[in-house]
Amino acid sequence: MLPDHEFDPDDNFATGDGDAPELDDDAGLEALVWQWLLLVNPGDEDAAQQQFRDWQETSGGDDAVDVAVAALLDATDWRATFRVHEAEPGTLIDAITALAGRFRVEIDWGVEDPTDAAQLAGLSPGALVEAAYDQLRIEGYTLWVWDDGEATVSGAIAVRDDDEGMRVLGHALGLDLRPGNG
Repeated sequence: MLPDHEFDPDDNFATGDGDAPELDDDAGLEALVWQWLLLVNPGDEDAAQQQFRDWQETSGGDDAVDVAVAALLDATDWRATFRVHEAEPGTLIDAITALAGRFRVEIDWGVEDPTDAAQLAGLSPGALVEAAYDQLRIEGYTLWVWDDGEATVSGAIAVRDDDEGMRVLGHALGLDLRPGNG
């Protein structure tokens, strides 16, 4: 079930006296998930709705944030987010390329053949993420990454104008979210 029509997704943030938006105390977990899905699926509400339904099935209605976030990341993996082992640069390139392709952004990885393991051997996951971040920013998007406590690179892409919303939602969902440039 999608959020109630009475639920206005734009009401999740209350404007405070500071520069950054603050999370409204009444914003429930379902509302946070829905907002996250709208931000990581910019301009594609159908995809956000499908991922929301998948999240509901996977989470089983559990209100624990860690269970909900794990279900959210499962529901969005390779559709709006990615989680790739840091020792697999080719897979990281594939994941970011697939997500950037949704916005018609092509990433120049700085190698002749990004599928050639020998050419990728000297590239760190951080260098790949930074290259993608820089090129996505030029096109109006931000590549976000977070530490999930494992040897993986995890991330998502959102519209650059939504940076503050991503920071607030990432914090509310317990993600150590940061821009991919460092």
